[in-house]
Amino acid sequence: MQFAFGWWRPWVGAVLAVVLVAAIAVLTAGAWWLMFDRSGPASATALPVDEPLHEDEHDHPSHVGHDHPSHAGRDEASSLQLSPQAQRNIGLEVGQVSLSSFQRMITVPAVVVERPGRTKHRLTAPLTGVITDVFAVSGEAVQAGDTLFILRLTHEDLVRAQTEFLKTLEALDVENREIERLESMTQGVVAGKVVLEREYEKQKLEGLLKAQREALVLHGLSPQQIEQISRRRRLLRELQITVPEVHDETSEQHLQEHHSSDVGVTARAASSSGPAPLREQDGSDPTPLVLQELSVARGDFVQAGGVLASFQDLSTLYIEGRAFEQDAGIIAAAAGADRQVTALPEDAEGKTAGVPGLQIAYIANQVETRSRALHFYVNLPNHVTHESSSDEGRRFLTWRYKPGQRMRLRVPVESWEDQLVLPVEAIAEEGAETYVFTQNGDHFDRQPVHVVYRNQQQAVVANDGSLFPGDRVALNSAHQLQMALKNKAGGGVDPHAGHNH
Repeated sequence: MQFAFGWWRPWVGAVLAVVLVAAIAVLTAGAWWLMFDRSGPASATALPVDEPLHEDEHDHPSHVGHDHPSHAGRDEASSLQLSPQAQRNIGLEVGQVSLSSFQRMITVPAVVVERPGRTKHRLTAPLTGVITDVFAVSGEAVQAGDTLFILRLTHEDLVRAQTEFLKTLEALDVENREIERLESMTQGVVAGKVVLEREYEKQKLEGLLKAQREALVLHGLSPQQIEQISRRRRLLRELQITVPEVHDETSEQHLQEHHSSDVGVTARAASSSGPAPLREQDGSDPTPLVLQELSVARGDFVQAGGVLASFQDLSTLYIEGRAFEQDAGIIAAAAGADRQVTALPEDAEGKTAGVPGLQIAYIANQVETRSRALHFYVNLPNHVTHESSSDEGRRFLTWRYKPGQRMRLRVPVESWEDQLVLPVEAIAEEGAETYVFTQNGDHFDRQPVHVVYRNQQQAVVANDGSLFPGDRVALNSAHQLQMALKNKAGGGVDPHAGHNH
């Protein structure tokens, strides 16, 4: 027994050593295979080859001198792949970055107002009488020469003036017939002195008749109406009141007419006779007037000078800007340099460029006591957006801008040249970081940038190498891309990320 046990003991130690080596080999097999794989020639295939090279990764003249991340080196945590359907779902717009000039501006509240003495026109009764007919309705579009009212005359002075005018006409006719009779008689029978006296009397009647014509004009009758009285030899019982002519008081023609000797005849001819040419809106069509209010009704008795109706000429309005008192210097500098102002209607969408190219008309010379606001005024050309007609043939117009409409005015302060300017919707925020998304094939890579300046529509990005002219970036929906990227990473979405309050 002792010999047999002594023979088996050495073999037990050998078996235990083999088992120990095998266990170590099994436990370290992964490391051995990894070392073998790295050292072999198959390591060149570790780079992904299933993604084709896109056109954006080729050499481009505007990209020379800076590198874009390749597909192999892309940081998947900051890259987002979007299908064409997803891009259409969020309305994604992609554009090329370029250098451009940027106007730094201040934005002030404003409101559309009438131009004093130009927008509103009132029509007054030229004579005392009773309104027998009304041919227009409130809100209707009318033009010069359109008939508005029929006024039955009851003015005693006008009746007396017409009566005297008719008497003078009859007396002048008698003198003319007497002169013809004397001149037809045989020469020498009637002394030449008698004919000469009749000629003098005729001249007196003609002078009196001329004065009476002017008196009728001052009473409100037109030359055509006076000629009608002269032809029919009947008193004028009714007066047809028409839409007056809209004219520019500063025009050279108007000034010449009102400095002429027959100013009364010319002025009344424009308002009481047939249609007269209106001031043209675009050089072709006459400017329509909107009948804002009718102040009388059928059967009303009106005195001479009483208001019958009021009109609005909305072809040109003012925008009243309300700047802070400390911005007075900026407004004055913009007006002095003829810098163009942009108006933004409050009902306009964010993408709307507003109304650019407006000029400051003047700046008020006083500051409001309570609000400390400085008012300044900008010319606003207007246009008709819709026209409709009733069954009666009446026209109704809808103007784009209306008095009382709220706006914002962007006044330029200074100009910056060669800047990287992007829409503000192209900027995403997360804490202290700001990002844009550059297009790399079908991927959009998040790129940190420094925003130098921003307003409600545009942002100026620092030209520090983060972006280069020629790069293609997402021009909008940066906030949605940022949320999608955070969802991809599995993090919670900050609902306020990318928004300014």
